[in-house]
Amino acid sequence: MLVRVRLLTVPVRLTLFGRPPSINPDEIGRDWTGRSRLPRETMDDLYRDYILEHYRRPHNFGVIESPTASFEGSNPLCGDRITLQIGITGGVVERVGFTGRGCAISQASASLLTDEIKGKPLADVEAFRADDLLDLLGIDISPARLKCAMLSHETLQKALAEAAGTAAGTPAEGATA
Repeated sequence: MLVRVRLLTVPVRLTLFGRPPSINPDEIGRDWTGRSRLPRETMDDLYRDYILEHYRRPHNFGVIESPTASFEGSNPLCGDRITLQIGITGGVVERVGFTGRGCAISQASASLLTDEIKGKPLADVEAFRADDLLDLLGIDISPARLKCAMLSHETLQKALAEAAGTAAGTPAEGATA
């Protein structure tokens, strides 16, 4: 008895006793299990997986104890929100954490950004540009998603301004404690 199954528009024949089907993988570009014989993923797919991994398991997610500065940024176009907290000791970003909700790009961007600035001197963190964050993401961002990707960078800049204001003795406008 033969059962016909279509998997990814590739015809595959299965038998009742678990024997491999009799198809010629050279004709369809797949092996007998249905897996592609081509490289499993393209570079774009790897980068997408990288971003999804940071979205599912973000680094430095959570609230830190006694932050030097904290700022909540939001993107009203899509509803993304990020609260970024930094702890500066001796001119070095010793602790960093973020909380929030949003799309995969905004959350992965915050995760990558916090990884990048943790343990760096304040001068290096202040010099971190938006293009550097886009390089960390590693994929082309559409104009519609650029605001999502840059939310963490904008929030960082405002948190740094708050830290500078706190050091000078005046809290920055829009800061949250």
